[in-house]
Amino acid sequence: MDSTRLPALAKRLSQYFLRGLITILPLLLTVYLLFALVTWSESLASYLIRPLLGSLYIPGLGLLVAIGIIILTGYLISRQDTSRLFNWVELPFTNTPVVRSIYNSLKSFADYFSPQSPGEATQQVVLLRWPEQPLEVVGLITRSHVEGLPLGFTQGDRVAVYLPMGYMIGGYTVFVPRAWLTPIDMSVEEAMRSALIAWMPPRKQP
Repeated sequence: MDSTRLPALAKRLSQYFLRGLITILPLLLTVYLLFALVTWSESLASYLIRPLLGSLYIPGLGLLVAIGIIILTGYLISRQDTSRLFNWVELPFTNTPVVRSIYNSLKSFADYFSPQSPGEATQQVVLLRWPEQPLEVVGLITRSHVEGLPLGFTQGDRVAVYLPMGYMIGGYTVFVPRAWLTPIDMSVEEAMRSALIAWMPPRKQP
């Protein structure tokens, strides 16, 4: 083989490797998380349920039990008379200094994507445009008013908008006049997924 072609071949192989890794990695992570869930639920079911059912135990019953526990938890949290019990479970996480910051941040972020009850503010993806500026930034409304904020915030018809950053978990929250926003017909999940990859278009297969 001509030695002058070796660098080009190595570059092409590295491109193929990177493209294959980007394609396979999300699949492997998804399969791993599903496998971990099934393994954990089966081990828990084998410890708690198998002694009761004996030979009647069916493989896969643990996953059904885990799904049932998740549904039951969601039902109990949706009820006012039982949701307060969950506050006792949260106490170790909400009162430990370092753990409290991490837990509250993750919980608030997860609550934003949770299904909303009737009468709650609608989750909305918006375009943020500064007056007389051609720049457009995609954001998510996280607070529809400024009532209850500490003194010092500008009052009026203003909202909080979260601006996600590409290729990482993070972003900025800005308080702007509602008139600067234009709603987008896009779900929160679609907007976050697009923001994560910096709104790159789908790669066309060669």
